[in-house]
Amino acid sequence: MSKSPGALRFILLLGIVSLCADATYEGARSISGAFLGSLGASGTVVGLVAGGGELLAYGLRLGVGFFSDRSGRYWQLTTLGYLINTAVIPALAWVGSWPAAAALLLAERIGKGIRTPPRDVLLSHAAMQVGRGLGFGIHETLDQIGAVSGPLLVAAMIWAGYGFRGGFWMLGIPALTGLVVLGLGQWLYPNPREFEPHSPALETKGLSKMFWIYLLAAAFVAMGFADFPLIALHLQQTQGSDGVGIPLLYALAMGIDAVAALGCGWLFDRIGLWSLVGAVGITCGFAPLAFSSRYDLTVLGMILWGIGMGAQESIMKAAVAGMVVPEQRGLAFGIFTSAYGLAWFLGSALMGVLYDWSLPGLVIFSVGAQVLGAVILVALLLPSGGSRQPG
Repeated sequence: MSKSPGALRFILLLGIVSLCADATYEGARSISGAFLGSLGASGTVVGLVAGGGELLAYGLRLGVGFFSDRSGRYWQLTTLGYLINTAVIPALAWVGSWPAAAALLLAERIGKGIRTPPRDVLLSHAAMQVGRGLGFGIHETLDQIGAVSGPLLVAAMIWAGYGFRGGFWMLGIPALTGLVVLGLGQWLYPNPREFEPHSPALETKGLSKMFWIYLLAAAFVAMGFADFPLIALHLQQTQGSDGVGIPLLYALAMGIDAVAALGCGWLFDRIGLWSLVGAVGITCGFAPLAFSSRYDLTVLGMILWGIGMGAQESIMKAAVAGMVVPEQRGLAFGIFTSAYGLAWFLGSALMGVLYDWSLPGLVIFSVGAQVLGAVILVALLLPSGGSRQPG
């Protein structure tokens, strides 16, 4: 496959936008559970806010993906989503109750739901030039550099004595920077579809059976993946961790995510979805460690959690991009991520309830759901000889 330098530059530019956006909202996410707890929210509330936010973020993508394909307004929707996604974060510095904080956190997820399907379509055109796994892996790596720097920025503000609110205020800087770079990208590359190489036509009448089975497997993996705010609440309540320690631990996980995304993307271009099976097999045991009473085991659990996030954010999207033609890609991303988000919401809400009721039950559910997802993936791959990439 011939590779276009312009395609790589476009991937890097979108990656910088995501770096800035992730620094903003992942910085906020690193302390959101503890912040809600400090305002009087319970474990159930934290689980519902985290899961409900993911439900909004992913649920919106079905309609947004369909509309982006029909209208062709990929850039406009991407810009609108990033604006909402990042602009609400500094406002958290002024809220005085957990319902108000929860509303802003949910609004941030709405923005993410709007911008992700059209952004992923724009990215997929360039990724077809450099390799789907590598293209999405590079983007996710830059994305996670932001996810590391944001929590570190928040930790620095807390260490300096400005508290959670000072951290939220400071996150307005990467938010503004990302929007400026996004505008530059739209000006330089108004039509990224030009990066798409010519290839044999795929079936355009609906989505394939492989897509739907793959979606089922991914949903079970998402359902068993605990959201960080619940882990942060566990650290706060059982290990006495607060302030600087929580965002630093999240920054560690995001750093692992960045490295894992690049490695998993590279591996996907060589062995296909077996790379995802291996990643789930390695990371499905994070819950017994992350929800333990020992900080060292929690750190190990968060390392596994970061590997799992890196694999999901790179491999899962890369696979979808190869299953459908460009004209249906927005819809496919929308359907896939909506179902993924619904599963994430159901799992997060249930694990929030289980946390208040039975911690061993939470661990069993988390591990079991992910293992079931891996089993479905294996069943999907075995009939094809185990090496063929989807699409």
